[in-house]
Parts: sequence; structure tokens; C-alpha cells
Amino acid sequence: MSAPADQAHRTAAAELSAAAQAALPRYLDDLAHLVSIDSGSYNADGVNRVADWFEERLRSIGFSTERITPAQVQGRRFGDVLVARLTGSVPVEEGGARIVLIGHMDTVFEDGTAAARPFRSADGRAHGPGVSDDKGGLLAGVTAAELLTRHGRTGFAELVVLATPDEEVGSPASRPVTERVAAGAHVALGLECARENGDLVIERKGVADLLITVTGRAAHAGIEPERGANAALAAAHLVVALQALNGRWPGVTLNVGVVRAGTRTNIVCPQAELQVEVRAATTAGLHTAIAEIRTAAARTVVEGTTARVEQLDLCPPMEHTCEAAAVLALALRTAADLGMQIHGASTGGVGDANFTSGLGIPTLDGLGPVGGADHTPEEWLDIVSAPGRIALLATLTERLGRR
Repeated sequence: MSAPADQAHRTAAAELSAAAQAALPRYLDDLAHLVSIDSGSYNADGVNRVADWFEERLRSIGFSTERITPAQVQGRRFGDVLVARLTGSVPVEEGGARIVLIGHMDTVFEDGTAAARPFRSADGRAHGPGVSDDKGGLLAGVTAAELLTRHGRTGFAELVVLATPDEEVGSPASRPVTERVAAGAHVALGLECARENGDLVIERKGVADLLITVTGRAAHAGIEPERGANAALAAAHLVVALQALNGRWPGVTLNVGVVRAGTRTNIVCPQAELQVEVRAATTAGLHTAIAEIRTAAARTVVEGTTARVEQLDLCPPMEHTCEAAAVLALALRTAADLGMQIHGASTGGVGDANFTSGLGIPTLDGLGPVGGADHTPEEWLDIVSAPGRIALLATLTERLGRR
């Protein structure tokens, strides 16, 4: 990049930085309102109240909005998915990019938490249910979009804000909507809050949930135990074998989290159940581990028993691809222009960014303000970090606008 162009980039970044700083009082007022709404994942009405607020705000900026009520999952009703679109000034045919900002409206907290633990700020930190995860991040994304429109920085093909209602329980209802809406995007930016040291998230592990049913043969444990085949014993051997797979492959972990077996002590156990979670940094790692689990389950250690493996769910990893690394590099340069020194980090936790990455979209997460103690009463958001992160979001979105 030439020196004049480089200077122009820094000047533009400085203008957005000043605008983000001026927007901080309103950001905090808005965040206090959002935190005052109970919006646990299973509180569809509460989540929809949050969606109502964001929909009104996005419409006022100039976005068109759509509310999609997802199908019920196992009889449970979830809140709406909010999809907001803003057409930019550079069509795809002329090199404009379609950019998706994705965050979630639900929290892990039960109804009544907002009243019991209302929004407060002290010592440069804001506190309250969902203040960091993810109301603060989603609000930062919307605020950044507002700055771009206000300053005429819409040199992209389309900016899509996608707000989901059920991320905290694995996005069972919204995942199909996310994958449909995000398909074809050129880049996705996740609005989860940054790591406590300010780092962005370049890699999230994928997760596979497996159910293993071990079938044996019942018999009277006192009179004729030799006629039985103990499924509990077979399951115990299988637990040991599966846990021993940890460390076999880089970036892959396995946990047998639930074990159930038998009904009475005087019956040779006819059936047992193992619930297994596998996490891996790559899709290949996930599938390799699952194949080995199936191989281990097929071995007969206790005569007369069999084991059946059922894959219940698979969340793809957010992989550290070359394309995603290029987005990270641009983000780090942008941060430097704004006077911030940050890095990329990997995490074992999953989020909606896993689904955009699973579609092959270069994805970067952790672009919200700095926060921590998620899912606990001590959850916090660093107020001082908010303007810088909003400016980073806005400036990065602008720079990503042309492919």
C-alpha cells in the first residue's frame, strides 16, 4: 500500500474511533436496557423482546429486517431469529463483499435474574446477566453498523446482521436458519466478546455428541448369573478404552460424561448407556476420533454383549484456514492503526461462528468488547474497551468491503 493510501486508511480509522468514543454513553444506556430483559434460551418471549429492540434500532439505521420463527425442537419453543440486511454501494459484480455479523440474544440465566442482579457499573466495568455474553457484543456490532451508515462508509455489497435466539444451548433451532442466511457470504465476523486480554478468536473446536448403547443379557444374579451377559461390565471396559484415546491426536479431546446401567442389583445388567462428547480443532480430527470410537465399540470384551454407536449431533469446528488467517491479519493491522495491540487465540468453546466457518466462510470471532466471567454472577464487560472494539469492528468491516 502506498504512503498516501496508508495515511488515508489511518485517517479514516481515527474518524471512526472518535465517533465510537462519542457513542459510548448511548451504548451504555442501551446495554443497561438490554440487560434488564430476562432472555434465557428457553424464554422465547424474553428473547423476542430483545429482538424487538434490535429490530427497531436496525430499521432506524436503514436496514431491512426479517423475523424467522424457527421450528420447535423436542417440543420446545425458541425465540425468533432476527435477520437484518443493508445493501452497500459496491455490488458483488464490482468486487463488493457480502459480510455477516453474527451474535446471539439469549443468555444462560433463569427468569428473575435481571431483577435480582440488575445492570451496574463500577471501577470501569459493567455487570449484569448477558452484559458480556452476548448482549454487549451484539450491541457493539449494531453500533458499528450505525457508525458506518452515518459516515457514509458503505463500500461493501451487503452487510447482514444475524441475531440468534438459542446459541447458549447449541443453536438447535436457529442453526438451519444461520446456515441458509450466511450461505454465499464472503466473510463472517462473530460478535462474541473478546478474550480477557483482548485477543480475537481465530479457532474454535468442533463438537460431536455420541450415544453408545451397550446390550447384554439379563439373568438372575444369584441363581444363574452364568446365563447373563453384563452390559455394565462391558460399558466399564469401553469407558476405559475411550478415555485412553485422549492424547492420541493433536487438538482432540474425548469425554465420557454420562454412564447409566442396570435397574436392580439382583439382575445381571442387560443394558447400559454412555454419552460421549468429542471436541477437535479440525473436521478431519472429529471424524478420525468418531471412527476410532466405533472401532472400540465393535470389540467384544464381555462375551454376549454388543454396542451400538449413534451420532446425535455434530457442530463443525471453526478452523484456522489460510483465508481466515488473512482476515485475522487484516484485523491485527486495523487494530494497530487504532492503537491496539491484540492477537489471535484458539478456544475449545463453540459458538455460532462455528456454523459460518463450517460453510467454508472465512470467519473471525471475539470482536465484541473485552469481557469475562461469562455464565456466572460475576460476569463483566470492560467499559473502556467498548469504543475501541466498536471502532475496530466498523473499520474492519469497511476494509473488508472490497474483495
